[in-house]
Amino acid sequence: MATGTIKKITEKGFGFINDGQQDIFFHLSSLDGITFDQLVEGQTVEFESEKSDRGLRAVRVTTSE
Repeated sequence: MATGTIKKITEKGFGFINDGQQDIFFHLSSLDGITFDQLVEGQTVEFESEKSDRGLRAVRVTTSE
């Protein structure tokens, strides 16, 4: 699993994780064992990524703590 930092969270149920090189999109449906309300900008998370038609997308996002 990769590690990154929550860069931005929107009220629409998606956000972006920065992995140190790029921002990766995630959707609330990609969360694993946490709820969208538990996430805060600047928080460290673990995730896997998949290629989509719009670039990389984070999946199986969970807290690393």
